[in-house]
Amino acid sequence: MDDYDYNHNGYHLDDDTADLGPRVNIRDFNNTTIDFVLSHTTLALANSIRRTMLAEIPTVAIDLVEIESNTSVLADEFLAHRLGLVPLSTRGVEEMLYTRDCDCDEFCDNCAVILRLDVANRNLDHNLKVFARDLVAQRVDGQAIHDPRPRGNSMANGYNPAAPATIEDLPPRGVPVMLDEKRQGALICQLRKGQELKLRCIVKKGIAKEHAKWAPTAAIGFEYDPHNKLRHTQLWHEGNDARAEWPESKNAGWEEPLPAPEDHVIGGGGGAAGGVPFDYEAEPSQFYVSLEGTGVMPPDAVLHSGIRTLQLKLGGVIQQLSALTDSGHDTTAVVNTMDSPAPEVGNGEHTAYGGGKTPGYGGQQTAYGGGMTPGYGGGPVGQGTAYGGGGQTPAYGAGSAYGGGGLGGATPYGSRPGY
Repeated sequence: MDDYDYNHNGYHLDDDTADLGPRVNIRDFNNTTIDFVLSHTTLALANSIRRTMLAEIPTVAIDLVEIESNTSVLADEFLAHRLGLVPLSTRGVEEMLYTRDCDCDEFCDNCAVILRLDVANRNLDHNLKVFARDLVAQRVDGQAIHDPRPRGNSMANGYNPAAPATIEDLPPRGVPVMLDEKRQGALICQLRKGQELKLRCIVKKGIAKEHAKWAPTAAIGFEYDPHNKLRHTQLWHEGNDARAEWPESKNAGWEEPLPAPEDHVIGGGGGAAGGVPFDYEAEPSQFYVSLEGTGVMPPDAVLHSGIRTLQLKLGGVIQQLSALTDSGHDTTAVVNTMDSPAPEVGNGEHTAYGGGKTPGYGGQQTAYGGGMTPGYGGGPVGQGTAYGGGGQTPAYGAGSAYGGGGLGGATPYGSRPGY
């Protein structure tokens, strides 16, 4: 067990504590939300973690809907859209493959989960409500999926929204998550007497960059510099005192308070910081995050998965750069090749289309040089070709509009003085 004080408010740090790297201080935590403070890091890293948690954490969601019978008042497309937004358990999602990475022809147990819905209102005079709990999870071969949770599980057989949840509390992968008190889940539709709904859903793995239905979060609150000392925003106000019109947030107590208004320096700038002198070298190092999950995974697992996903992405970049270095590539040399050396007069060396010693684009054996290039220069000077000289080319040679006669004599571009 470490000796860190988890009740520490985040400021009055000494040098030894500041060198320990990024720290996470969890302020509040329940089944669906987590409120924490990320400190001793940069704005770039904190924002990268936020964006990763929003859009790049793998989850599962209904991707395909095969409707066999639908006599409800809702169109097939409407139902498919609602089904896609039903939150599903992500238990064991790391073991699941993306469909694009699986070797199967269509889908299998390694990359998909089947959900079936077969509901009909036969005799009821009132509407029959269809909930997410009516979706039955199956394997691809039709066998039922075993629930590994022990009996008496708090999330499986009870309702306690304030109790912290873990991955072990979630139902099997692909099963709808039901966090309401009645354990019914999301409402899908209603059926009047004589109506029925029968369909099959294919659950696949994905991320929110592809579609919002794969998002593990409903919202993420992100704040830093609650006193606006850094002047990253200008707070509009009608009066002379911005602090009076913009009350401090709850996060203001986690940082050094502002001086009293009478101690402010006159002309210090706008915003809630009033006239406090501006520090041009200050940078934010403490960030306040409020994460609200959808129930597909515990909120702390969202944070852990976000950090792990970001590590994998950065690790891939580092691996590619290391491979370039190991294979003998010099990235500095590659950049410096953009600077062309000084050309030598007379033979066009080191130019894009010159001759001599430039094998890539010029020279005697290239498409733009002379000598042995049959397409553009059969002779020493390209005689007898469309672009050569020697008086053999009527269009561009001697006695034409562009060539001939030493300096272009008898042509409109070479015979007159000054040209």
